[in-house]
Amino acid sequence: MRIGNVDLGPRPIMLAPMEDVTDISFRLICKEFGADMTYSEFVSADALIRNIAATTRKLAINPAERPTAIQIYGRDVDTMVEAARIVEAAGPDIIDINFGCPVKKVAGKGAGAGMLRDVPRMLAITRAVVDAVSLPVTVKTRLGWDNDSKIIVTLAEQLQDCGIKALTVHGRTRSQMYTGTADWETIAAVKANPRLTIPVIGNGDITDGDKLKAAFERYGVDGVMVGRASIGAPWIFSQLRNALDGRPDTLTTADKFRCLRRQITESIDRIDEYRGILHIRRHLAASPLFKGISNFRDTRVAMLRAATYDELNDILNHIENDILPNVRQTI
Repeated sequence: MRIGNVDLGPRPIMLAPMEDVTDISFRLICKEFGADMTYSEFVSADALIRNIAATTRKLAINPAERPTAIQIYGRDVDTMVEAARIVEAAGPDIIDINFGCPVKKVAGKGAGAGMLRDVPRMLAITRAVVDAVSLPVTVKTRLGWDNDSKIIVTLAEQLQDCGIKALTVHGRTRSQMYTGTADWETIAAVKANPRLTIPVIGNGDITDGDKLKAAFERYGVDGVMVGRASIGAPWIFSQLRNALDGRPDTLTTADKFRCLRRQITESIDRIDEYRGILHIRRHLAASPLFKGISNFRDTRVAMLRAATYDELNDILNHIENDILPNVRQTI
């Protein structure tokens, strides 16, 4: 699959953009586990052109994580164009436009998925950004605003006509937020449109090899994007690729705990101990590594209250050495 001049190979598996998750450290870890492409956190166009430090820091790219995209969002044509030019100067491989974020503070102000209620403005922004930069421009969006306005099949054509080089579709409406299940049949309808020639990337509920295979083989997408399933489990990219290629999963529990500890240390190194722990502890507490462990609530609460590396590492040691071995013995 190619996005402009970026060759991602056959059936790529990509890390989705996620606010407060896909920072430079997490992206590199996912890349090392096999993610074929990474995406930045959401970059506010308004904050970027005002040179807000917390936003400009999101433009940093580690060469080892390439190819990577920086994703921007906003609701004003001129602001988005200026922001896209700033992003282009930062040197990503691709610029992605966020027309899919459903959270109220973004969509409620008309940006992100809010653009699904103002398609003319969405298209004007897309066309202007494509014309303003030389990098490939892509879009990530949803099926529509709600179940009565699933406009994505027509919208995909319109976005293609604006000049984008690929389209990612999350299989939910904005009204669904992250509830229910992703509608891959509608994603398939986008891909099946004979007028659509750009790659279609599917997103939503890809949590295991069977769902990944269905995305490619049943629904026919060109690529797959993995988001929430990677939180607390960046090794999912290795597991998915192995499942897709018919190879066994060779990762051990010890490998996964080493990865979690690396996330802690890199979060601290990137910020400081106090804020680094605040940032990473909720990601670790949500790890699917702990799913299904009975009476785990108190341990999870302790993880969410940890304030130092030693506290959080001691809890991980307790889980790895005391809790999990007992769980295995009872299976």
